[in-house]
Amino acid sequence: MSKFVKVAAVAALLTTAAFADTAACAGCHGANFEKKALNVSKVVKDLTKEEIVTALKGYKAGTYGGAMKTVMQGQVAKLDDAAIEALAAEIKK
Repeated sequence: MSKFVKVAAVAALLTTAAFADTAACAGCHGANFEKKALNVSKVVKDLTKEEIVTALKGYKAGTYGGAMKTVMQGQVAKLDDAAIEALAAEIKK
C-alpha cells in the first residue's frame, strides 16, 4: 500500500471518529441542530462556529452551561480540541 493511500485511510478513519457522535446530538438538538435541547438550550444552528467551539470547550471543562451542563460534559468529555473544531465546522456547513 502506498504511503498516500495509508495517510488517506487514516484521515478517513479519524474524520469518521470525530463525527461519530453527531447522531447522538440529533436526539436533543434535532437533525439539523434546529431545536432547543429539552426546551432550554440555545438553538445550535443559530450560533457561530466560534460560539459552538467556546460552548463545547466550556462544557468539557465544566465552566459553561446551566442546569444541563453535566449532560453535555459527558457528551464532549472524549473530544479533543481538534475534534471540537471539526465538529463545529461540520455543524456550520
